[in-house]
Amino acid sequence: MPKSWEALGEVLNKEVQDAIKSLNFPFMTPVQAAAIPQLLNKKDVAAEAVTGSGKTLAFLIPVLDILKKKELEEKWHKHQIGAIVISPTRELALQTKLVLDQLLESVTNLKEILFVGGNSVEEDVKNFKDIGGNIVICTPGRLEDLLTRRQDINLPTAVKNLEVLILDEADRLLDLGFQKSLDTILSYLPRQRRTGLFSATQTKEIQDLIRAGLRNPVLVSVSAKAQQSTPDLLQNYYILAKNDGKLAALLSFLQQKQVKKAICFFPTCACVDYWSRVFPHIMSKDVNLPVLAIHGKMKNKRKNILESFKSKEKALLLCTDVMARGIDIPEVDWVLQWDPPASASSFVHRVGRTARQGQTGSSIIILLDNEECYVNFIETNQRVKLNRIDDVSSRDQELPLGALAASYGLLQLPKMPELKNRDLSDFPIVNNFDTNNVPYRDKTREAIRLKKLNEYKQTGIWPSKKTKFIKKPTEAWSTAKKCKEARKEKRLKRKQAKEASKVEGKGKGKKRKGISEEDMEELKKDIALFKKFKKKKISNEEYEKAMGLL
Repeated sequence: MPKSWEALGEVLNKEVQDAIKSLNFPFMTPVQAAAIPQLLNKKDVAAEAVTGSGKTLAFLIPVLDILKKKELEEKWHKHQIGAIVISPTRELALQTKLVLDQLLESVTNLKEILFVGGNSVEEDVKNFKDIGGNIVICTPGRLEDLLTRRQDINLPTAVKNLEVLILDEADRLLDLGFQKSLDTILSYLPRQRRTGLFSATQTKEIQDLIRAGLRNPVLVSVSAKAQQSTPDLLQNYYILAKNDGKLAALLSFLQQKQVKKAICFFPTCACVDYWSRVFPHIMSKDVNLPVLAIHGKMKNKRKNILESFKSKEKALLLCTDVMARGIDIPEVDWVLQWDPPASASSFVHRVGRTARQGQTGSSIIILLDNEECYVNFIETNQRVKLNRIDDVSSRDQELPLGALAASYGLLQLPKMPELKNRDLSDFPIVNNFDTNNVPYRDKTREAIRLKKLNEYKQTGIWPSKKTKFIKKPTEAWSTAKKCKEARKEKRLKRKQAKEASKVEGKGKGKKRKGISEEDMEELKKDIALFKKFKKKKISNEEYEKAMGLL
């Protein structure tokens, strides 16, 4: 197995060799040394390697070499697509494009084009018509759209000469629900091609995809250490915080460690929005970290925010798992996690945003008292050793929801069934504060809220889309029981009448073909009575009396 690029000797095209030299990476990483020769030898490859191990170059170098050697037979036309690289997110696709652009400075006659969300499909169509592209870097949804779009672009014809297909972060592609899109894309591509699957983890779904899209693939599995699935130079830690002190633990940590550039993962887009507004007001001035935020619902803003974060010497980026895969920012010294991720593999991908390209890095996750078992779980499941810092004495293992709500800065507890019969004495009550005086930032929502508030003050009932009738006052237990018995007796009489009608009219054991005139008249009266009640022409008491319920 070659360890340096020079060891490939005459195998690589001269221009590709020059492109590698421009990167100043004298040695191959293990995944590069294992995967590149296989792809060059016309093999399909399924590669598994830890995050930050150099997978991008492991497929871009063979792509360029294969296309340049094919060029010896016939020059690539600008509308002929020779390679496709599919990434799960636009951020990862853009990052791959930047690496490829650097390589293409030394490689002639090959062009790349980016097909991702964030800009219009019409703009992608125009760019391809005007400029063309031999190497397509894309997200699956946009590529599927362009392949099935026949009226103004004929991409299926452009991919007929495809030489290489690369699925980057293949497991993430499947996690995000792109299986259907991938099936559609594969149906348009020629079978005589080379295919590479690159991922940090292997799953059952990956194995299914390998069987469907690869021909006798070579499996490459590389781990930086036999005992762990994260990079060698990454140190992982955890803080065991008090249940009402998670926020204080995070802020103290940022101050004590003098963090320069960090990414902090939160579970939802709403959390990112909330804390991005709160953090600048509560962080110590000694921390001096500009706060940026990015999540999947931002769409067009994400590119500019990511570029801004990359350009800053010091910054704290709050984000969701949209930033957990493949994003390469070598200057990141800390990865922070507010909560344990939903899946164990996501932990590895999150912490892999630091300690990249030979740099050192650290990660820390903040756990509550009752979450300490996660330390053993992640070590067993993902081979990641967590070291404890800032030792905090443990408390009662039952999660105190009141204290937890206070740590989020809530002024009042939400109405939810989980709080029923729970001890909420540790939630501080804010006196002389009327939540009705807190406006929405959005003017439209605020106008709707004020309208509902005015109706509430007049009726005492908060209006809701689901509310169709005004709830009747609570009845006494004895009255409710009496009504229930009356309804039961009425149903019994109806049943007996139907049985008797069967015997008299059609004979024993045979079903009636229709409803009797007497039953029909009674049903009409009940319907008319209900309509009067619904239109408030009669009171609730009059309705129940007429129905025989009183």
